[in-house]
Amino acid sequence: MRLFHLKRTIWAVLALGVMIAFAAPQPAAAQQVPADEAALLQQLKGGPVTGRVSIPDVKSSVLIQPQGREWRETLEGPVKSFGGWLLLVTVVVLAAFLAIRGRIKIDSGPAGRTIERFNGTERFAHWLTAICFIVLGLSGLNLSFGRAVVLPIIGPEAFASLTTFGKLAHNFLSFPFVLGVLLMAILWIRHNLPNAIDITWIKQGGGLLQKGVHPPAGKFNAGQKVIFWFVVIGALTLAVSGYILMFPFYVTDIAGMQLAQLVHAVAGVVMVAIILAHIYIGSIGMEGAFDAMGSGKVDLNWAKEHHSLWVQEVRARGAGDD
Repeated sequence: MRLFHLKRTIWAVLALGVMIAFAAPQPAAAQQVPADEAALLQQLKGGPVTGRVSIPDVKSSVLIQPQGREWRETLEGPVKSFGGWLLLVTVVVLAAFLAIRGRIKIDSGPAGRTIERFNGTERFAHWLTAICFIVLGLSGLNLSFGRAVVLPIIGPEAFASLTTFGKLAHNFLSFPFVLGVLLMAILWIRHNLPNAIDITWIKQGGGLLQKGVHPPAGKFNAGQKVIFWFVVIGALTLAVSGYILMFPFYVTDIAGMQLAQLVHAVAGVVMVAIILAHIYIGSIGMEGAFDAMGSGKVDLNWAKEHHSLWVQEVRARGAGDD
């Protein structure tokens, strides 16, 4: 029965990925610009059309900004197409990996004894970041793909309410999300510095591709380190670009805000793809992995197989297992 539900979930995610990918507008052929508008744009030579205002806000005098056309076409064309296909490919690859490799089991079987992997503070930082990111990711995807994917399913009224709520949540949850990332950086940055052990782990594929292969690793292996740095750098990129958009014109002009929008969109969809892989391996992809952030304690044999050097360090400090 569990296998049936798992397969049904995978097919549902695949279907959603296909809808998102094909909902992303494909780059359209160059549109025919009316002759009078083309003449005006040529006359402006890319500059804005401005009027006169009597208020201190000179930005309000800008009537037409020709660069906005390029920004809109880039955002609605290549950026959305890239995002849709990236998410689809990510889901397909994960589904194929599960179908071919299967769930990664504890080769020696559960030991029946546990060892503490993450304490309460570490789990709080992780779940604060994770819950906020899930809401941020879903609300961001809704803003990009919702009209094509969600609106036809739930109707205009429900979609309007959902989008309004999502926009508010997106703004306010950005603050605890950044706080969570900062906490994780403080707690774990020393464990995520690259070292020679990581090269061995990468050469052996982390033991993910072949059964019975368990390269040594400390508290975090090379794959987890890559995700850690993607999250830290990605969160910083999202925070800077997002706050520029949230507080418009405080630090940049309209061109800077357009660039911030493009950066925010690309960084956001890349982060979603990476976190999908992280969620997969930490849940259905690997037996015993979820316990690390669930109860904070993992099976001793699981720890020995995936983080043998860390187990040695813990025992060297005199911390026993349960």
